[in-house]
Amino acid sequence: MTNRIIHFLVNGRMERAEFRDDCSAADVKDVFRAAAEAGPNHMLKMYNTHGSVVNISPRLETNSKDSFYRLEVVASDIKSVGIMPTELDNMEYRLNHLESRVAEDVGKTPDIICELKSQVESFKRKLQVCPSFHYQLIDFTLYNEEQITKFSHNPQTPLLSEQEQRQLVRRNFLKMSSLQVSEEVREHLKTSSFDNWQWEEAEMLVLLQVMFTDLEFLTAFHIEPDVLHSFLFEVYSHYNTIPFHNFHHCFCVTQMLYGLIWLTDLRSKLSKIDLFILLTSALCHDLDHPGYNNVYQINAQTDLALRYNDISPLENHHCAVAFGILFKPECNILKNLTCSEFKHFRGGMINCILATDMARHNEILDKFKTVQPEFDFTNKEHKEVLMKIMVKVSDISNETRPMMVAERWLDCLLQEFFNQSDKEKLKGLPVTPFMDRDKVSKPTSQTNFIRFVLLPLFTELTKLFPCLEQHLLEPLQRALDYYSALERGSKEEEGHTKP
Repeated sequence: MTNRIIHFLVNGRMERAEFRDDCSAADVKDVFRAAAEAGPNHMLKMYNTHGSVVNISPRLETNSKDSFYRLEVVASDIKSVGIMPTELDNMEYRLNHLESRVAEDVGKTPDIICELKSQVESFKRKLQVCPSFHYQLIDFTLYNEEQITKFSHNPQTPLLSEQEQRQLVRRNFLKMSSLQVSEEVREHLKTSSFDNWQWEEAEMLVLLQVMFTDLEFLTAFHIEPDVLHSFLFEVYSHYNTIPFHNFHHCFCVTQMLYGLIWLTDLRSKLSKIDLFILLTSALCHDLDHPGYNNVYQINAQTDLALRYNDISPLENHHCAVAFGILFKPECNILKNLTCSEFKHFRGGMINCILATDMARHNEILDKFKTVQPEFDFTNKEHKEVLMKIMVKVSDISNETRPMMVAERWLDCLLQEFFNQSDKEKLKGLPVTPFMDRDKVSKPTSQTNFIRFVLLPLFTELTKLFPCLEQHLLEPLQRALDYYSALERGSKEEEGHTKP
C-alpha cells in the first residue's frame, strides 16, 4: 500500500501531510483540520493552483512543493476554543454506537474497539497540547470493517442506518449553524460555476442558511434562526437517496436560483416576498421525489397519479410535502406573514413548483416569449411568468456549470433514467425512449436536450437579462460543442467497425 504526500499552504506556512491510499475520508480530514488548527465545527476547503476547490479525500492527488495546495478555513466561529476535529467527534459517536451494538450481541466490548477508542483519545490529546505536530495519520486502517463486524451476529448491518446518518448530519449542521462563512465563499455562492461536489450535506445546509440570511429574509419576515434550522433540516430529510433528484440536486437548483438573483439584480426588481417565494420554491421543488417521472406514475397507475388525477402528480406531491413541512410549528418560517402575504406566498410557490413539470415547458416558454419584448416589472402577469422561468432555468441548468461538475450530474441523471426504463420493461409498461439504456448514449441525449430545450429557453431569458450571456449561453454553447464532438466521434467509430 502506497502513501500519498501532499504539500499545502496553511496559515501562511508550508506543510506536508502523508496518508495511505486506503485511509477513510474522515481520517484524512482529521489531518488537515489539525494542520489548520481549526475549531471543532469549522469548515475546511482545499484549493488547487487554479483556485478551484478540490475534495479533501483519500483520492487527493499527490503534488510537489511547486504545485502546493492552499488550505483555508472558510467558515469559523470566533467563540470556538480548542482544535478538536468534528470528524473525531463523529468517529467517537460511530465507535460508541458500534460498541453498544456489539455488546448486545456478545455481552462485552471487544479488545479491538477498546484499542480504537484509545487511539482516538490519544490523537485528541496530541491536538490539544501540540497543534503543529507532523501531520501523519494514525493508522486506523490497521483495523478493517470485517475485523470489527466479525463480533456481531449480523456483519452486513451498516454501522449507521439512513436515519442515523441523517441525525449525524443534523448534529453537524446545528454545530456549524453559528459559523461565519468567509466572504470569498459567499461571493462564489452567487456564481453559476459553484461546485456542489466539494461540499458535505451539513455544509450545504449552512450555505442554504447563508442564502436566506444574505437576502435578508430573516429580518424581513421575522424568521427565528432555530425555526429556519428546523425547516432546512426537515427539507433535507424529505429528499430521498436516489441517483439524481436528491438533496444535492435540491441544493444545486437553489444555489443557481440564488446566483441568478444576484447576477440579474432581481433584488431591485422584485419584491422581497417574491424573492422569498423563488428561493423557497427552488428548495422544495422536488421534495420526496421517488426517482420515477410523471409518465411512469401515470402508466403504472401509482397512488400519486390516482390522487392527482394524472395532472402533474409529482409536482403536486412536491407542493403538498412542502406545505406539510411548513405547517409544522417548529418549521413554520411563514408564521409571521400576514394573511394576504401568506396567500400570495402559497399561490406563488405552487405556481413555481408546478411550472417544473416538463410537460408544460412549451406552454410556459411561449407565454414568456409573448411578454418578453415589452416586459414590465410592475405587471403582475409578467412577473408571475418570469418567476416560473427563473425556477425552470435553475432546475435544468447543470450544463451551464463547469464540465467536471456537469458531466458527473449527467451520469447521475442517466442512472436514474435507466433505473426507470428497466422497471418499465420489467412491469410490461411503455418504455420511455430517452431513458432506454439500450438506445440512449450520453452525447446524443445531451446534444438534443441542449439544442431543443435549453438553448431556446436560456436565449429568451438572456434577451431580458443580457448580462446572463457569459454565465448561461456561452457555457451552454461550449457544452453543446463538446457533446457534438463526442457524438461525431462515436458515429465515425461505428462506421469504421461496420463490415
